Amino acid sequence: MTQPTTQLRGELKSDEPMGRHVSWRTGGNATRVYTPADRDDLAAFLRQLPPSEPIMFIGLGSNSLVRDAGFRGTVVLTHAAAKRPEFVDGLVYAEVGVASPKVARFAATHDFAGAEFLAGIPGTIGGALAMNAGCYGSQTWEIVERVETIDRTGTIRTRPTADFDIAYRHCELKGGSRIGVDEWFTGGYFKLEPGDGDASRARIKELLTKRIASQPLSFPNAGSVFRNPPGDHAARLIESCGLKGLDRGGARVSEKHANFIVNPKGAARPSDIEGLIETVRATVKSQTGVDLHPEVRIFGDAT
Repeated sequence: MTQPTTQLRGELKSDEPMGRHVSWRTGGNATRVYTPADRDDLAAFLRQLPPSEPIMFIGLGSNSLVRDAGFRGTVVLTHAAAKRPEFVDGLVYAEVGVASPKVARFAATHDFAGAEFLAGIPGTIGGALAMNAGCYGSQTWEIVERVETIDRTGTIRTRPTADFDIAYRHCELKGGSRIGVDEWFTGGYFKLEPGDGDASRARIKELLTKRIASQPLSFPNAGSVFRNPPGDHAARLIESCGLKGLDRGGARVSEKHANFIVNPKGAARPSDIEGLIETVRATVKSQTGVDLHPEVRIFGDAT
């Protein structure tokens, strides 16, 4: 990183263990980690990075794995507990560092419906936008009106949904720029329908109860590891191959939900988790003919 030309107001750390910032609680070190004070501070920071610098944005790290040798680049941490959704032009606006469940609760509190499913997504709005996260039959981009992005020059853009190709667990910019490489989300505007706050809160409670009952939330995990193949469920296929409880190092395929890999004692290395992902994928492919595709993001160098 070059000598700053603008005084930065955020927090910059060097050689930072990413296990502190991802929900699997394991990960190699990043060359730099920056926590911006706000969007303007983020813009100033990005302008000072070399054009070729690898950059990774992390919210709650609930869908990410950083390999053993770490990430030779800059990680931007977006999550801040104090961030809250707000109303802008009749839409619910949330910065990318806002936890998805906060948006669900905010909408319900103000008698809007359609965001309840976000309570079941453990990450931030940034991650939900980047991967079109969803659960219980709903997906993030179904309620998106427009988004804000930032590029390496610190330029903020407002982009309509028409600028993106959206599919199941997929979000890609049209026209050449790449989300996660050339541009990153800074916020999302959500269009919701008037509803009944009590009914929305009841639905949120129902979804959370279902999630607690069906997912291994007491152990470090990264949510669903594989995308569901068309017409089927990854968990069913993994369980049908007898893979529940399979372990490698300190990582294990959850006995509670086969599409989760857990790190019960926090002792698994990233290579243990990635190796287990590869073993599950190969076994399911061999026994069922279905090639499962991971939805977790894997970064960095193995050695």
